[in-house]
Amino acid sequence: MHAKTDSEVTSLSASYSTRSPPRRPLYYVQSPSGDSHDGDKILTTASFPSTPLASPHHPYSAPLHHHKDYNKPWNQFDVIDQTFIEDEHPHNNTLPRRCYFVAFVAGFLLLFTLISLILWGVSTAMKPKIFVKSIEFDEVRVQAGADASGVTTDMITLNSTLKFTYHNIGTFFGVQVSAAPINLSYSEIVIASGDMEEFDQSRKSERLVSVVVMGKKVPLYGSGASLSSTTGMPTVPVHLKLNFGLQSTAYVLGQLVKPNFYKRIQCFITLYPNNIGASIPLYKSCTYD
Repeated sequence: MHAKTDSEVTSLSASYSTRSPPRRPLYYVQSPSGDSHDGDKILTTASFPSTPLASPHHPYSAPLHHHKDYNKPWNQFDVIDQTFIEDEHPHNNTLPRRCYFVAFVAGFLLLFTLISLILWGVSTAMKPKIFVKSIEFDEVRVQAGADASGVTTDMITLNSTLKFTYHNIGTFFGVQVSAAPINLSYSEIVIASGDMEEFDQSRKSERLVSVVVMGKKVPLYGSGASLSSTTGMPTVPVHLKLNFGLQSTAYVLGQLVKPNFYKRIQCFITLYPNNIGASIPLYKSCTYD
């Protein structure tokens, strides 16, 4: 059943020979350091279909060992220089992402520092304004007594109220205000003191601050001889000195930009016997440093 006649074999060979052999494209790659011999080697090692058409005796096949037949088509291809491609790659001429990140952080810090310095400079020019208005003595009494160690001396008891205005002129920041103890002295002896409570002052606002300044049975150690009387009330003018300090902290940019303002205030007061129980103006009696 597998035998074929001579006429069938002849007709099959004739019909097979009249067909056009399938053409497969050839691809050539040449390295930058290669020469013509390397090209021949690459071409020689190219694979071809192992069909009867690849026989050297077939009219459509080309012998692989004839190098001259392939020199001409080899030169017609454009050879791509791989080194040139690498040099022209866009990523070769750009900086790494890390450099861009470092540059961004440095620029941001520089800009933030510049803005902070500008805000600090503007805010320091907006110092709060403080004016001592008056002081009122509700009680002044001098009497004989003894100190803690038992030494006999004159003792003074004093109760007064100090009033001053605080004006925050800052247009874009509030302040926190605190004060050192407010001391009232007689002949270099502190006879009364007061503590002001801390407060927050909003921007472009003003308030009236009242502080109680008092002392109870403070030893005078001979300095109060001119003040003593049978009634316990001073009969002569009493020269007193009031001094205290204020600190204002402005929160311009959170905790990063917060300038501080210091104000030292000193007032010279003359207390007359008929001034007890009345308000004594201090507009022209105080200095501000």
